[in-house]
Amino acid sequence: MELRRWNVRHVRQVLETAPHFVPFARGGDTGLEAIRAQIGPASIADLLDQARADALAPIPALPASLYLEFARTGRREGYEDAQRARRNMLYRLTLAEWLEGQGTFVDAIENLAFARLEETNWAWPAHARMLDMPDHPTVDLAAAMTALDLAEMDYLIGDALSPSLRARLRSEIDRRTVAPFLERNDHWWLHSTPDRQVNNWTAVCVAGVVGAACYLETDRDRLANIITRGLHSLADYLETFDSQGGSSEGPDYWSYGFGNYVVLAQLLHARTGGQVDLLDDPQIREIAQFPVRTVLTQGLWASFSDSDSNPTFHPGLLTHLAERLELPALTELGMQNDFRVEVFNQFAWPLRQFAWPLPERNVAFGGAPHDWFADMAWMISRLDPGDPNSLRLAIKGGHNDEMHNQNDVGSLIVVSKGRVVLTDPGRGRYSKAYFGPERYSNIMASSRGHSVPVVNGQEQAEGRQHAAAVLGHSHGEGADRLTLEMAAAYPAAAGIAALERDVVFDRSVPGGRVTLSDSFSFTDREGAFQSVLVTPLAVEAGPETVRIGDAAGGVSVRFDPRAVSVSTERHDGVEKQYAPSVDLTRVLFTALPRAARGQVNLEISPL
Repeated sequence: MELRRWNVRHVRQVLETAPHFVPFARGGDTGLEAIRAQIGPASIADLLDQARADALAPIPALPASLYLEFARTGRREGYEDAQRARRNMLYRLTLAEWLEGQGTFVDAIENLAFARLEETNWAWPAHARMLDMPDHPTVDLAAAMTALDLAEMDYLIGDALSPSLRARLRSEIDRRTVAPFLERNDHWWLHSTPDRQVNNWTAVCVAGVVGAACYLETDRDRLANIITRGLHSLADYLETFDSQGGSSEGPDYWSYGFGNYVVLAQLLHARTGGQVDLLDDPQIREIAQFPVRTVLTQGLWASFSDSDSNPTFHPGLLTHLAERLELPALTELGMQNDFRVEVFNQFAWPLRQFAWPLPERNVAFGGAPHDWFADMAWMISRLDPGDPNSLRLAIKGGHNDEMHNQNDVGSLIVVSKGRVVLTDPGRGRYSKAYFGPERYSNIMASSRGHSVPVVNGQEQAEGRQHAAAVLGHSHGEGADRLTLEMAAAYPAAAGIAALERDVVFDRSVPGGRVTLSDSFSFTDREGAFQSVLVTPLAVEAGPETVRIGDAAGGVSVRFDPRAVSVSTERHDGVEKQYAPSVDLTRVLFTALPRAARGQVNLEISPL
């Protein structure tokens, strides 16, 4: 469905003929009894126990000093964690009241809801930086999610809430999100520009604001304007995906960004009687398969950009897409529906996890032998998809101005026996510095944290012009191959004229093998060249091989000691976001001697 074809008049006509808006079953509906039956008494009892504890717990405080901590120190977790605790308490209480319907939790819900309405900012400190002025609220991810959270709460249990709360809720949602979305053009995420591409923010913010309006807006003309503006913005978001449905943000942000796109798709489908169907497009079917095509082995995904190797895919999202788009592999990715509420950042997901339960599946999908995203130059190879312990490879080309960019042109990941041996370490700790001018001094975002060369002591440089060109790609029964020209990824100070990285995933040898060959030439002088492998595991260097990891999951890297020398560089306690810190070791294969041109060849085989 071409989103830009919609105009306000057309959307207004659709709204006039749409049936009553019933996105979810409520108290007294037979559909709610079916939901209770699917959840089961044990999970409902557990939720009720948690909600009773939440009803007695103090509401976490959000003082101004905590909000200003980000501006003063760059630390964002203090405020976000306290706000997240408030949200999760409200989610559990709302779901418990929705399912039980006895009024048991109404007082606690109203206390928390009023506290949320009284927050000076719904936007996170990292996005608003300072406390907002009342007439110019920041519409960010958190504000948009809050709008939808409260609107869905009102829909599910509104009849039990006080009229004053419901009126205040509508007023604040409109003041803080809907009116600014409709009336202002200063939201960077609204549309792509020549200088900046939109990303997951667009889907999340549009879903939150337009979704809330679907519940609460009673003026059809105004709602038609809100929906149309949202559809045109989402058209820009869909253009961030490549022709195979790939996203350079990685699987984590597919779950967040495209997941919210699907949330809004459901709401618009219900609000318009199916006449606006955001999933009715061949491109959407390609995008929906991204987690299937980027899985390395069961439980591990390609962790390029600010994505991690073990992202969470919401069970309800996978089930909904699997059923709507006939993609059964989405329900075979090992995501279990345990009805835990606290793992989510917005009410949309626990609600849909309860309303769209994941069916029981015994099959575990481990990918196909090969996946290729031509526009992004991502190649993923699997020796035996049916054997989760077999060798796996992911390598990317791309450029150094991607969404959630890391300077990682040519980065590769190797998995053996279900263990990440050569890593792309994913996202660092989110702080002011991580998203500011100091980003590429952080090892997680710089090329130092990736298995890519160092040229004359120079790391890769930031910017779209610092990119790889695909010289060749092939897939066959015996081998997969990707050849990249990477010299442009480095600054002029590196003095590199040509840098060809040739990576072969060889299926012809028992257990598989990855061969990496870096061929280089300098512009007008001899230079220093290092091929680098990055690992979170123990490293033991021998005279002709480097052993990384162990028999439980590791590789042997064979090299020619006449052509390279080997050294290591440790980085302990590297901070990550939403995960424990990680110890990284860089294994440096230095070409001998300094020369105007040369080659480093490595053979990587499972232990």
